[in-house]
Amino acid sequence: MLHIIQTALELGCIYSLVTLALFLSYRVLDIADLTTDGCFVLGMAVSVSAAAAGHPFAGIVLAVLSGGCAGFVTAFLQTRLGVPSILAGIVTNTGLYTVNLMAMGWSSNVSLLKSATIFTLFRKTGIGGSWYTIILSGTVSILCMLLMKWFMGTRLGLSVRATGDNRDMVSASSINPKFTITVGLSAANCLTALSGAIAGQLQKSADINAGTGIVVIGLACLIIGETVTAGRKSIGRNIAACLAGNIIYRFIYAMILQTRIIPIECLKLMTALIVALAIASPQIRQSLSDRNRARREA
Repeated sequence: MLHIIQTALELGCIYSLVTLALFLSYRVLDIADLTTDGCFVLGMAVSVSAAAAGHPFAGIVLAVLSGGCAGFVTAFLQTRLGVPSILAGIVTNTGLYTVNLMAMGWSSNVSLLKSATIFTLFRKTGIGGSWYTIILSGTVSILCMLLMKWFMGTRLGLSVRATGDNRDMVSASSINPKFTITVGLSAANCLTALSGAIAGQLQKSADINAGTGIVVIGLACLIIGETVTAGRKSIGRNIAACLAGNIIYRFIYAMILQTRIIPIECLKLMTALIVALAIASPQIRQSLSDRNRARREA
């Protein structure tokens, strides 16, 4: 049981950065950014390749910068070339496949079995004992969430939020929505790449297909978190929901793997069911509420 809790906390902290990125792009900017899958692998590829060359910390920084570049390309296609947001993400995601292969030396995977990572270096400090991975990943996750909360309260952050609420009003207020969209998408993809960079160094490998379906799972975790933290909505509560939803999802996933309640062959189907129920939960709750109200009025 302790191992399941550790795994859920560890992966929940790392992948909460993807959910935080989707919160910024999907909830705040109201843009369905499909760059996420490719950007996650981009961060992983850059980070692992740099760590394999003996620069694990530089790999994290380079991964974040590369993610920002990917977000900028998506924003440029959308704001400057008039490409619809969904198609802009698909175009960038398609191009990233080749970029990711290039970052991994034209190989579909890279291994770090004999190379140092930020986790192995942190373990040598002796801090946290067997919980050192959770402490490191959790610290990064919480710092990013605090930084996001601070950013949302700045003038630029408020402009980004206003752009998602009403783009026409923002334009009439002498704020350039093209700039705020570019800032928002670049920051979101920086977070996605950071998640991939940390995940790659944790598992000591990078795979070209590691990001498949990550955007759907991220959205599901966001909705799970929002359901759990239901109440008076605020930026702080919504940001906390990103972490809570991921930990819950990873705990369910770890329980299934550990207890083998469901055969491993059916794991993908189970994942699809969990994601579908999470995404459909607001509509299900609304339908049940409407039905109960109609029953009371009858």
